[in-house]
Amino acid sequence: MMNTNSEKYPATRFSVNIEMWYEGDFVSRVDQAHAQGFPAIEFWLLEEKDLEAGAARLREHGMVVTQFTAWPFCKELNDPRIGPEKFLEAIERACEVADMFPGCELFTVVLGDDVEGVSREDMHAAAIEKLRLAVPILERAGKTVIIEPMNPYNHPEHCFYGSAEGVAVCEAIGSKHVKLNYDLFHMQRFEGNLIDNLRRSKEWIGYVQLADSPDRHEPGTGEVNYAAVLQTVKEIGYGGFVGLECEPKDGDVERAAQRVRDVG
Repeated sequence: MMNTNSEKYPATRFSVNIEMWYEGDFVSRVDQAHAQGFPAIEFWLLEEKDLEAGAARLREHGMVVTQFTAWPFCKELNDPRIGPEKFLEAIERACEVADMFPGCELFTVVLGDDVEGVSREDMHAAAIEKLRLAVPILERAGKTVIIEPMNPYNHPEHCFYGSAEGVAVCEAIGSKHVKLNYDLFHMQRFEGNLIDNLRRSKEWIGYVQLADSPDRHEPGTGEVNYAAVLQTVKEIGYGGFVGLECEPKDGDVERAAQRVRDVG
């Protein structure tokens, strides 16, 4: 019996980023994602959203939330002079919010931009210490923080870039409740060599996002061979959703969705 790639590696499950794809309020964006046939969404911050109404609409549509941003570009996490209280409160809140949404076990934490007068090593150490303090909260709630390395072209003067730093921070924390939001757009912009680095980082990958490089549009608009990269994502054992944190080129969401289907 012939074993085809489509049999061995079934189609990728995509989660659309409703902040980058659609306009309108939270519920309207959920409806737009449903209309395009997406089974899942991801979003950024909690503020200015009717979370209860959004959760109800997601249940109505049979959709899930894969992840959201619990901690944005705030220096409190990577500044050793600032205590952990605000960060831990945000993690507690994120666990409560995640329980509102069907299927949501992950949320993103951004380590922060450079702190003047503090070395990169000390910024990482400060973040590691506070993330360790969050682990008991995450264990009780059954949730996982996914930390996101950025790239210096889109996010200059940031304290956390690339797969090597990402793996090192995860290894230092040493918990299955702190993993990587492995954004292939940032990884391509910073270091390239996506397939090999996916294989090297696989133990700590908690979530995968994508956008084509260099313009952050959907696959098929830039330099990345996403058909090959997504096959590697499956080969390393990642079975979760892939987040579409990309901006549809020219605002054309229908064309963007078709391009996503073509590579998935």
